[in-house]
Amino acid sequence: MKKVFLSDSGPVTSDSIYSFWRWNESKDLTVENLENVTNHCLDLGINSFDLSNSYGLGQVEELFGKVLENKSVKREDIVLFSKSGYKSQEEGTGRVVYNQLNEKCLTKSVDDTLKKLKTDYIDVFLLNEFDPLMNPEEVVSILTTLVYKGKIKHIGVSGFNVFQHRLLSNLSLDIVTNHFELNLFNTGAIHDGRLDFIKEQYAKPMAWAPLAGGRILTGTDSEALVIRSVLDDLAVKYNSNIEQLAVAWIHKLGALPIIGSLNKDRIKNAATASDINLSHEDWHKIYNVTKK
Repeated sequence: MKKVFLSDSGPVTSDSIYSFWRWNESKDLTVENLENVTNHCLDLGINSFDLSNSYGLGQVEELFGKVLENKSVKREDIVLFSKSGYKSQEEGTGRVVYNQLNEKCLTKSVDDTLKKLKTDYIDVFLLNEFDPLMNPEEVVSILTTLVYKGKIKHIGVSGFNVFQHRLLSNLSLDIVTNHFELNLFNTGAIHDGRLDFIKEQYAKPMAWAPLAGGRILTGTDSEALVIRSVLDDLAVKYNSNIEQLAVAWIHKLGALPIIGSLNKDRIKNAATASDINLSHEDWHKIYNVTKK
């Protein structure tokens, strides 16, 4: 698998990222299951893993820490992403879900993740969703301090629009990636400037839900059927399958797909998609279908 610079300042990652964000069933949340999938990813050349203290009922980071503890792989040979987590609070009969970006919450989020993962540093720490109540100067200051202390190596954002991203960049915060949804059913990042802006920063975006939650493969609506028909035709030309082509379409944009499946065959299909070099014409043949 190819290795790429996520930004001009690093880090070097595999050109596909594995994420545990779909691990929300208690039956899946065992050290054995995580180790099995992690080994499969490493065998495919995936050395980069997306984590969060909210994944897997809040258990994934601790379980993954145990997996790493039992493996011979060197810490410097893998790239770990983590995020500031969502907060939740009971308000009467309703449930308020929000993300709070301040010194206390960010510091605690980083320290908790380091403890669970049994590591000294996080390669890329992502601000998970914009907090309109945050103090931008305070956020930049605490993140800069965490970098200075060596607890995090790089900083990214997740789900930020261009203006929110620019707000922090203009305060001299080096942001190495933006993590957003991008697939054949959701091409908004191409049109609203998010893709262009992250490239302007000499960085690469991370694209979650590259298969639109499976809709590309099994959707029965008319849009899904049309897209799948085009992918099926091109699959013959490229000696591939529609999963690989859908992910290759994202690679052509310079984005790194985030693989969330627990199915080993789907992980392999996504991981090998970067071997497919779609022609300019064929990329647009697929893209044009999404605009109808």
